[in-house]
Amino acid sequence: MAENDKNKSTYRLAGYAALIERYDLDVIPNWHRSLVTTAGIHRIDSSGSVIEEIYPPKYWPGDTLGDHLEFAFKYDGTNLVILAGLFQVVEEAEILKHVRSKPTGKYVRCLWFLYEFLTGKMLPLDDLKQGNYIDLLEPDEYYTTTPARQVRRQRIKDNLLGDSRFCPMVRRTDNLLNFEMVDLPKQCRQVVSDYSPELLKRALGYLYTKETKSSFEIEQIKPTSTRTGRFVALLQLAEKEDFCGKRQLIEVQNRIVDPRFRDSDYRQSQNYVGETVAWQREKIHFACPKPEDLADLMEGLTAAHKRMGAGGVSAVIHAAAIAYGFVFLHPFEDGNGRIHRFLIHNILTRGGFTPEGIMFPISASMLKNPGDYDSSLEEFSRQLMPLVEYSIDEEGSMTVHNDTAIWYRYMDMTPQAEALFHFIDQTIVTELASELAFMANYDKTKKAIQEIVDMPDRKIDLFIRFCLQNNGRLSVQKRASHFDSLSDEEVTRMEQTINLTVA
Repeated sequence: MAENDKNKSTYRLAGYAALIERYDLDVIPNWHRSLVTTAGIHRIDSSGSVIEEIYPPKYWPGDTLGDHLEFAFKYDGTNLVILAGLFQVVEEAEILKHVRSKPTGKYVRCLWFLYEFLTGKMLPLDDLKQGNYIDLLEPDEYYTTTPARQVRRQRIKDNLLGDSRFCPMVRRTDNLLNFEMVDLPKQCRQVVSDYSPELLKRALGYLYTKETKSSFEIEQIKPTSTRTGRFVALLQLAEKEDFCGKRQLIEVQNRIVDPRFRDSDYRQSQNYVGETVAWQREKIHFACPKPEDLADLMEGLTAAHKRMGAGGVSAVIHAAAIAYGFVFLHPFEDGNGRIHRFLIHNILTRGGFTPEGIMFPISASMLKNPGDYDSSLEEFSRQLMPLVEYSIDEEGSMTVHNDTAIWYRYMDMTPQAEALFHFIDQTIVTELASELAFMANYDKTKKAIQEIVDMPDRKIDLFIRFCLQNNGRLSVQKRASHFDSLSDEEVTRMEQTINLTVA
């Protein structure tokens, strides 16, 4: 902005930004920040993490609480966590006064519904007797459930993804709309259609193992063959059973962790994600919800899962909201990350996104792009941590001193949905396509080698492996120890075959 522009005009906060400042709210900032200038034109600055929009003078809403709330609904979107924080500190009489002033207005009805939804309090108002039902969230701006739940009191169509215990929000960004237009399930079916059912069946076993090892490796864990086998068996059930319920989640946790660390219920202690940087010094990356808030939050998460499943929500949006929601709630002492990634598979397969008989090794994409995966988690934790008041004792136990539940109840999961679409796209294009192509080429290579020298399958596999480990050539040492009976011409022809197909 030019210096003379600054001198000629002043800027006043409007909408959520004005209310956050006026009531000194401790909240995660809204994705959109509004200001109204006393002189100037409409401008948008989208260079930072928050889109800042400056409106001309005619947009000034007024000075009251109701004025700024209506402006926020119209221009800043619906932000449940800011509203929940606001409703904790404003007088009910202020809300009541504004609702009574125009009870049939669109934004006032939304305000009325959300006040009662978020506080659990009923305003002393009679139910509306007439008027069309209106959508609470604009379906063009947010991912919503269909059909919506009709609320007679305010004549509202409640199309939220969850209830007051846990209600994630996902905005329809250009990025997400572009991913949907690409039609990734169709892209995946095209990749798979090039291969025989026999090869796909063999590939599936390999992909299960690859996903398992990658999921453990993200957490820098080397699982035993027993634990690997358990996780593979779990992935094989992902298409058949719904695992997003308390009993099922505990069962999953018990299957994938060391038997000594199995939980019989959600955790009863405060946990966190951090690292030791010096003696008795921890660097805290993320503080989990307080244990006394956890049961209600997890009941809300499983209810939101059912609501999205029945409400026609895109499988990827559904998976992002529930799987990332789960890892942010961190209900167990161990295994949360692996369960989070398992839930992605569970929801995608049961939602019909993944072709039958195939699974995406999404963890392999996450493992290859650790910065992107960490960013998808930090989009929430980075904004949360300045709000959490905590202390750590000399034994490394954390105590959280302030109320934190609302920040986990009403998360904006848009960044996580965008990240999950990105990982799925990468998985189809690189991991799945390249693995299937490799296996098909490997089969051709084996057949071609068999025509050069009629060797047992095990010896052919060994020859190919040795060549791939040595830039397409069989080393002198390996030839002497394993293939001394082959002639120079046979070795050369076999190496050429490998270099033309799989190397």
